[in-house]
Formats: sequence, structure tokens, C-alpha cells
Amino acid sequence: MAHWIGFTRDGAAGFGRLDGTRIAVHEGDLFGTPVPTGAVLDLAEVTVGLPCRPSKFIALWNNFRAMAEKQELAIPEAPLFLLKPANSYAASGAAIPVPEAAGRALYEGELGIVIGKAARDVTEAEAVAHIFGYTCVNDVTALPILKADPSFAQWCRSKGLDGFGPFGPVIATGLDPATLTVRTLVNGRERQNYPVSDMIFPAARLVSMLSQGMTLEPGDVIACGTSIGSGPIPKGATVEVAIDGIGILTNTFV
Repeated sequence: MAHWIGFTRDGAAGFGRLDGTRIAVHEGDLFGTPVPTGAVLDLAEVTVGLPCRPSKFIALWNNFRAMAEKQELAIPEAPLFLLKPANSYAASGAAIPVPEAAGRALYEGELGIVIGKAARDVTEAEAVAHIFGYTCVNDVTALPILKADPSFAQWCRSKGLDGFGPFGPVIATGLDPATLTVRTLVNGRERQNYPVSDMIFPAARLVSMLSQGMTLEPGDVIACGTSIGSGPIPKGATVEVAIDGIGILTNTFV
């Protein structure tokens, strides 16, 4: 297992392998053959950045059986998803402004799949080799925008505001996603706690199905959808998405 982190230090961006509070700095291509530079930094010396920069951020809807049952939703035959734009990306530790136009913002703690090798029309068995690792995601939604016009659900706009797609703090490799649990805490109080094993489309099948006709590129993030417990973010609240084996994504919403 490895934990890969992105950072900035003295205005320069870098990445490395995190072990406790120490970062073994690497260079080259994270998704190719990263090479250790020999430099080691303490986590306190850097500002945590995005662990990768996706060409696209795919966010799932209705991918957990418990949520589908609670909301009386039909089990989909294929993944239901939207794309979050690059301006929505935010690193762990970032303060995220909630504009007045957003109204009430909702947290959605999720597991994120990070693609490591380009995938197009791959089978479920093949898809495993195209997954680099996993990260924590908060798929933030501006609920009033989503439902503002009854003739058109504004999924992209409501989920695509600046900072509304935080993920990180690391990408963890060597994990079995089916053993993971997603927890979301708001100001230290647990609001979500659900097993990834409840997914309708598990990780490899999800990658396979999304790759049919659409190339998934190295660094692309797939947010696997959320389960019960999603709710509003109070002004000034700190939201944590915690997944044992990965880490804790922490953001304050101002």
C-alpha cells in the first residue's frame, strides 16, 4: 500500500509518497514510473495540494442500495452520472466559499476511484488494472440551484461551483474498496457512516461500464456516489470525509 500526495512548497508544486508525516519526494509521472529524488519533507513544511489533476471528474447518482431504497428509486441498469468542471476541484485543507447564489450547500461524502491507465471499452476483469487507487471525495451540491427550474435539473451548475469538488488528501493504492467504510463528519459530529460494499456498481464494473465509448484518462476521478445521511453544510462548518486506509479530507465552508 502507498499513499501519494501533492503539495506546494516555496511556490513550487511537487508530489511524493506519504509515510506518516514524512513525504518522500518523487519526480516524473505519478501514473508512469515516478522516481524518488532522495529528498524527504515533513508534512508541516508544505501546503497540501490536489493529489492529481483530472481531465474529468465523474460523479455518480443513485449508486447505493440503501439510498435507493430510502428515496424509492429504481435500481439503474447503467451508471447515472454527471461531470464536474475543473474549477470545482479543491484540495484538502482549502477553505471553500459558498456564494449567496448557491443557497444551501449539501455535503456528500464519497469514495473516489482514480484512473491510472487509459481505459476504453475494457471488461470488468480488465478494469482492475486501470485503477491506480482511491481517494476521499465531497461531492458538494447547491440544492436550490439544482431545483430552481422545474423544466431542467441543473446538475452541472449545482455541483460545479468553485471548490464544490474537493478530493484528497492522498491517493491510496493497494486497497480492496469493498472493505472500506465512508464516514462524514460536520463540525466533528458524524453524519454519514456507510459501507462501500453496498454499491450497486462496484469499482471495477463501474470503470468498465463508464469506459464504453468514453476514454478514461490517467488521473481521472470517479466519485462513486453517496448513501444515506447527506445533509446541509452550516455556514463556517468544517466537513471531514474519512475513509480508513485512505485518510481524512477536511474543508471549511465559509
